[in-house]
Amino acid sequence: MALKPAVVCSKKEDEGMQKPPATFHPTLWGDFFVDYQPPNGPQHAYMQERVEVLREEVRRIVKGSKEVAKILDLVITLQRLGLDSYYKTELDELLHSVYNSHYNDKDLDLVSLRFYLLRKNGYDVSSDIFLRFKDKEGNFAAYDIRSLLGLYNAAHVRTHGDQVLDGAIAFTKSRLTTQLKHLKSSLRKEVSFALETPLFRRVRILETRNYIPIYEMMSTRNEAILEFAKLNFNLLQLLYCEELKKVTLWWKELNVQSNLSFIRDRIVEMHFWMTALCPEFNYSLSRIILTKMMAYITIIDDIFDTHGTTEESMMLAEAIYKCNESATVLLPEYMKDFYLYLLKTFDLIEDELGTSSGYRVFYLKELFKRLVQGYSKEIKWRDEHYVPKTVDEHLELSRTTVGAFELACASFVGMGDIITKETLDWLLTYPELLKCFTTLARLSNDIVSTKREQRGEHHASTVQCYMLQHGTTMHDACVKIKEMIEDSWKDIVKEYLTPTEQPRVVAQTIVDFARTADYMYKKTDSFTFANTIKDMVVSLYIKPI
Repeated sequence: MALKPAVVCSKKEDEGMQKPPATFHPTLWGDFFVDYQPPNGPQHAYMQERVEVLREEVRRIVKGSKEVAKILDLVITLQRLGLDSYYKTELDELLHSVYNSHYNDKDLDLVSLRFYLLRKNGYDVSSDIFLRFKDKEGNFAAYDIRSLLGLYNAAHVRTHGDQVLDGAIAFTKSRLTTQLKHLKSSLRKEVSFALETPLFRRVRILETRNYIPIYEMMSTRNEAILEFAKLNFNLLQLLYCEELKKVTLWWKELNVQSNLSFIRDRIVEMHFWMTALCPEFNYSLSRIILTKMMAYITIIDDIFDTHGTTEESMMLAEAIYKCNESATVLLPEYMKDFYLYLLKTFDLIEDELGTSSGYRVFYLKELFKRLVQGYSKEIKWRDEHYVPKTVDEHLELSRTTVGAFELACASFVGMGDIITKETLDWLLTYPELLKCFTTLARLSNDIVSTKREQRGEHHASTVQCYMLQHGTTMHDACVKIKEMIEDSWKDIVKEYLTPTEQPRVVAQTIVDFARTADYMYKKTDSFTFANTIKDMVVSLYIKPI
């Protein structure tokens, strides 16, 4: 008999977790997760046992898939439900068979889904196939909503050479927007999600949370897949709560030990962001390390940007270059305890990684050295009131100080044996895919934060640089920066499709980082104004399915 996940998870409150605070205040939410008690009762054990049964039942479905159309439908379903990681080898084999198989290339739905999934999984297939669906007026033979939606999502896995896809985006976006208000509720919701964020750019775990209820309403749903997806998400949710309790306790100790009154209390948002990056069960250590690294980056950024004098900031930079206790004497009194706690965290991470992987802490330290080197140059710009003459000049520095490069590289430190020393060394060379991602992160950050940051003394953003370079208004500069963000996505796809000697998970993780940056800076700086993501935080940590 199938277990109903909602019944299981309704016990969460009984098993230790109190009702969440009514308002999204960071300190209140941190205290909420400190009191979390993980469930250990028979219901939880049954959930885990049931998942194992369903996993093998779905595996039989995967292995039994033969026809191209059914394979593609199954793959996209498992990906959107967050189950694809359990069948990586099998799904890779299925997609390889799709790549080499004949198919109905006159069916736009099928062509769009095939193109989308193959490109998403690293196959550099040609976009010319879509030319056959285009008439002389530039319209596409997409007459129903599903065809429009499929083409719209496929077109967003584009590079600079895919002019036909540029036209497809303009065409489908216009048609979908026009028809949105006439659609039934479930389809209207899916189209609305797509217009806000096309499928390729969505954060995977948030897509899973949003898609499970949509899939449940489909007449074509598979009950085993649906039940597996619900239980898998609910078990992940329990793990995320345990992690958040650990990092919140660590964060509170950091606050006490460092005694820095200006620290932004954002530990829930930090863990939320890092969970959105690598949501699977086996990346728990990586999420915890990343959350701690993001916390330190945030504090150091605040010291350099706002709370420290130029002299004090240079002292901290020098201490981080040395990265040992003897450098404490270089620091002003109020920074010493914070610095010692940073060194202590490095030591604890080395212990958590174990003997064979402890060497990776060297790379974390190296990343912080690079970060403060960039911060030091930005302070020089600020103090000298220097505005770079071009956006490119600005990006040469600012893409490295947004913190995206450091976090992207740090994400691999806790990922296990698939990541080697050679991979970590390669990442420090700042490969092109990382440059494309950090450009996107910097531009996305600047476009939503520039007005707020320019109210005080602050170095110029890319928006101000563009205004100076081209003599435009802020509005026109922001329009252009948005176009540059779209170009960055094209660059990311191009590099993603370019083979390297590194494990495939490296490119996939960097693209996942781009997705999280897109989400967090979609409408505002959601890290600073966390109330804008309150509902998704509740959905990810509090509300079971």
